[in-house]
Amino acid sequence: MLNMDAVRRIVVKVGTSSLTYPATGKLNIRAIEQLVRCLSDLENRGYEMVLVSSGAVGVGVSKLGLPGRPSSTPMQQAAAAVGQCELMHLYDKMFLEYGINVAQILLTRENVTDDHQRTNIRNTFEALLGAGVVPIVNENDTVAIDEIEQIESFGDNDTLSAVVARLCDADLLIIFTDIEGLYSADPRHDPTARLIPVVEAIDAQLRAAAGGPGTAGGTGGMATKLTAAELCMDAGIPMLIAKGDRAEVLYDIVEGKAVGTLFTSPKHTR
Repeated sequence: MLNMDAVRRIVVKVGTSSLTYPATGKLNIRAIEQLVRCLSDLENRGYEMVLVSSGAVGVGVSKLGLPGRPSSTPMQQAAAAVGQCELMHLYDKMFLEYGINVAQILLTRENVTDDHQRTNIRNTFEALLGAGVVPIVNENDTVAIDEIEQIESFGDNDTLSAVVARLCDADLLIIFTDIEGLYSADPRHDPTARLIPVVEAIDAQLRAAAGGPGTAGGTGGMATKLTAAELCMDAGIPMLIAKGDRAEVLYDIVEGKAVGTLFTSPKHTR
């Protein structure tokens, strides 16, 4: 069970499947409203919240009226530019209804591998969080083809969220997904699959259980979440995978209830 007494700074990652309707690709306004309300409430409660949000390409595809995710990189970047604008407009409007200011941070791999840029990013996070602002982070798809093409990049926003958790020295990373957590096998195909509540080490058997990619609208599946978990565990940051269809599960998490799959390394203490 996660000890929330030591947790103050929380990074929450939401994927495309948590933000949009799978049938239409359009924004799930109700889900986003619930997420914003819970994050704002936790901010008021004294937590420092950071949101890593996917969905820019998917939202852009829908807003541009495209039949599906474009195959060409320039059109994917164009969709990301349109979608990111739409997402931030909505987040800004909704958070302001609860008196919370937000800031947009768009990152590329170069930003976090360059020492000088990484230091500047850390300082920016500290300044924003100190001012009670909720940073909203995404990969800068409009200039970096890396995530789109999966070449030498974060590769997905699961990995990005772990990088962000390390950058801002988070006490906890929560990754929302479309299933309850990590299972012993794919629960969509194996009825005997069981939820794994706690993981203290990642091995080949666990990777095999993680399977392949996730939903068609996103770029990451459970395997990418294991990569994120390794990054967090190496830094002594606990990471939790939970089902993202009900944002109110955040309250269960901060109250220390058993939710999803917790990744924590026994050799690290926080």
